[in-house]
Amino acid sequence: MPGFIGREQHSVDEKGRLLIPARFRRRFLLQENDPATGAPSRSPVLYVFKADDGSLELYEPSVWSEKEQQLLKLSDFNPDERLLTTMIYARLDQTELDRSGRIALSREMLDHAGIVKDAVIIGANAKMTVWEPLRLERLLSDNASRFAPLANRYI
Repeated sequence: MPGFIGREQHSVDEKGRLLIPARFRRRFLLQENDPATGAPSRSPVLYVFKADDGSLELYEPSVWSEKEQQLLKLSDFNPDERLLTTMIYARLDQTELDRSGRIALSREMLDHAGIVKDAVIIGANAKMTVWEPLRLERLLSDNASRFAPLANRYI
């Protein structure tokens, strides 16, 4: 199944809830049906990570689980590995998709991303990134000349 692809802008309400685009929510449908209703089950949990670039990254449980397996291989007795684990989990939160297709983002997460009213959600294959619109536009315009060299180098 293709990953998350596309870009949409939505408002964040006064409770910090952000609508996840319907085309992204479709990815949460599981193969199994809910025994009570017969309807497709949903995976209501998303992992929210504060990225260094000022965005938020949203991961489905199956994708985050792969990252968690890597973290479990790190040693608590190695100071650098322990520090990395602490730093990652200090930036991580969980949220649930409600019946309306929204997630609640904590004030800490919203402040990290600079989100006050609107947010841009970008499908980035295995994850979604959430940006404050002006911050995203500034990043893209400031780095427009780097696109071709980066693309040629990495893809």
